[in-house]
Amino acid sequence: MKYVPFGRTGIRVSKLCLGTMTFGKEADEADARAIMDRAWEAGITFFDTANVYNRGLTEEIIGRWIGSRRDKLILASKVRFPMGDGPNDWGASRRHILMSVEQSLKRLQTDWLDVLYLHRWDEATPIEESLAALDTLVGQGKVHYAAVSNFSAWQTMKAAGVGAARGFAPITAIQPMYNLLKRQAEVEILPMAEAEGFAVCPYNPLAAGILTGKYQRGESGRLDENVMYARRYGNPTENQAVERFVAHALQRGVSPAALALAWTASHPAVTAPILGARSTAQLEDTLGCLAIDLSPVERAEISAL
Repeated sequence: MKYVPFGRTGIRVSKLCLGTMTFGKEADEADARAIMDRAWEAGITFFDTANVYNRGLTEEIIGRWIGSRRDKLILASKVRFPMGDGPNDWGASRRHILMSVEQSLKRLQTDWLDVLYLHRWDEATPIEESLAALDTLVGQGKVHYAAVSNFSAWQTMKAAGVGAARGFAPITAIQPMYNLLKRQAEVEILPMAEAEGFAVCPYNPLAAGILTGKYQRGESGRLDENVMYARRYGNPTENQAVERFVAHALQRGVSPAALALAWTASHPAVTAPILGARSTAQLEDTLGCLAIDLSPVERAEISAL
């Protein structure tokens, strides 16, 4: 496993980040523990979660697993989406951020989060209020680094600019969607990250499993179970691109899942793509990316597919 700088923070993280959204749903606790054990064994020391994942159950499962590993684990969580039915159970207000982090810390059985992402821009809350809350948490030692997820380039730069002007804890990392089928991040977000020194941890590197070729093989997955993913990746014009990619991977003698992850990881702006799994078998398949080192020519060849 390679360990790489996390933006300009001075810390280093594993080149792959373990995503945990399946824990407590598609992967029960026993499977989730097995996945975390295998990831840890492979050298993945960077885990990503969110309070909203399965309404806190995911964080509870991780918290029961961490044990003595905490000092070596870089742990990221998120705040913004609804955690209840009340009018103040969501958003990026100071109240919701501070209360949510306290609850996350209890579920995760830890005193601090290494990284806390604002999970999405909140149109109802001035960014100054959200950043001030993050700054408070950093000052208390409950969060080490502030970050943003699903922010556009202008939203990220506004947050960074406001934070710098107010002397708040800086934005250190971003979490965009990025894979071979969804490449809008290449237009502004990734160049911005390179220019500003943000760590980049893309999600959906396998495009909800499409790039593994499993739907072509008649298998089921997130596209069949989740309306959001069906809308996101339901464009039938992408089928030919997927067929070309899967054929290319098999011609190379590598797993399509591993190659898709290697392609995302090979962008010079990317720090650590987020790798999710429902089973250790899925994790093992994607870990094959560690043996794939794409040259710029090979990356361009795959991009052209």
